[in-house]
Amino acid sequence: MNANYLLNALFFSLVINIVLFLVAYKFKTDKLTDAAYALSFLALAMFCLYSGDLTSGRIIIAAMVSLWAFRLGGFLLYRISVTGRDQRFDVWRHSFWLLGRFWVLQAITAWVVLLPVLLALNKPEVNITMLAVAGIIVWVAALAIETVADAQKFRFTQNPNNKGKWIAEGLWSWSRHPNYFGEILVWVGTYIAVFSSLTAPERLAGLASPMFIAGVLLFATGIPILEKSADKKWGKDKAYQEYKKRTSELVLLPPKR
Repeated sequence: MNANYLLNALFFSLVINIVLFLVAYKFKTDKLTDAAYALSFLALAMFCLYSGDLTSGRIIIAAMVSLWAFRLGGFLLYRISVTGRDQRFDVWRHSFWLLGRFWVLQAITAWVVLLPVLLALNKPEVNITMLAVAGIIVWVAALAIETVADAQKFRFTQNPNNKGKWIAEGLWSWSRHPNYFGEILVWVGTYIAVFSSLTAPERLAGLASPMFIAGVLLFATGIPILEKSADKKWGKDKAYQEYKKRTSELVLLPPKR
């Protein structure tokens, strides 16, 4: 494990986010803030890819990260262009230190989640074994789940007839948070895809990626906040109570009777 290489990648991620933060803060715009998370992953992947030879396995892994980043970044940029602002940043938008802290944490998050990819891209080649193929298949399925879930919810919320309602159709009838399920699986699949190319210590370190993103979404800024907000809006509604009872919180499962 090359400590200097990993520290350089972290420094690169911090520089990108601090520069973009200064621009976002100056113009008080959420458009850059929303898209920069995905941009951090894309920039890190390209930085590490071009630090070595452009071998086929390294290109495939970098392409996986790039496709995910383009999909997420494009969606977030389109969504913020339609909605105009992100309510999550209403408190932080005018505070240099609060918004700055968010951007620094975003830079560190990108580095941690990309850790197994960074370790793999530090190799002359990434071995595309049968296990790697299985990981790529998981990644493809996960990206599809996340993409469809985001599209379904955005279309639902943009329909004036659905104002004040919760989405309980499509993938959202099988999971209350299918987009998060897809996001976690994306990084599980990525970890599996590079597993064969890592040493034992690197495999252990790389576990931080799926564990970290799962921890954040399951116990921190993901599901707990959204569930609390939903309960506040519709918690007394019997139909919503029934929806919660029959619908899995995260994993896609057929609705309970």
